[in-house]
Amino acid sequence: MSERRELLLDAALAVIARLGVTGATTRAIVAEAGVSLASFHYAFESRDQLIAELVSRVIQGEEAVLSAVQPEGVSMRDTIRQGLIQYFDVVKADPLREKAMFELTQYAMRSPELEPLARAQYDRYYALAESALDVAARSTGLSWARPTAELATFLVVLTDGLTLNWLVNRDDAAALAIIDFAADSLGALAVAA
Repeated sequence: MSERRELLLDAALAVIARLGVTGATTRAIVAEAGVSLASFHYAFESRDQLIAELVSRVIQGEEAVLSAVQPEGVSMRDTIRQGLIQYFDVVKADPLREKAMFELTQYAMRSPELEPLARAQYDRYYALAESALDVAARSTGLSWARPTAELATFLVVLTDGLTLNWLVNRDDAAALAIIDFAADSLGALAVAA
């Protein structure tokens, strides 16, 4: 059954990226996956359950990428820049996934039953960003002049803007300029420990 669930999750992500959440009917998802409607209902109780699991799955993938980041920068700016470059590489590697995640977040915010999912999604993003900032501080021997929870919010806003801007324009040079701006801005908030 877990193989079928994975197949349906992959199919849902592809359909959402192509047609949006409203176009990702259970029939469209099973057609993409090449399975029967009964297979869908055997694996998931509802489309909303599938969507909730899809969001969780994508976030877990992002957690895995971020936990693999081993800062090598000699300065806080370089350390932050390196992490953001690695993040951007993930965005470029699968732009449809990123597009689908924005669509899923918007959908969750418009659905009273799923709205807590959007909050939980961003709570996880903030926690990941805070963890990345803590790793950067440890690796450089510096500390932060402002609370890391506050800086984590800034970092998430910057990465959301970076991602959305790149998805619209596909301009790598502009994305690198945003990364440099973010690294300069956040790096300036590091102080001696």
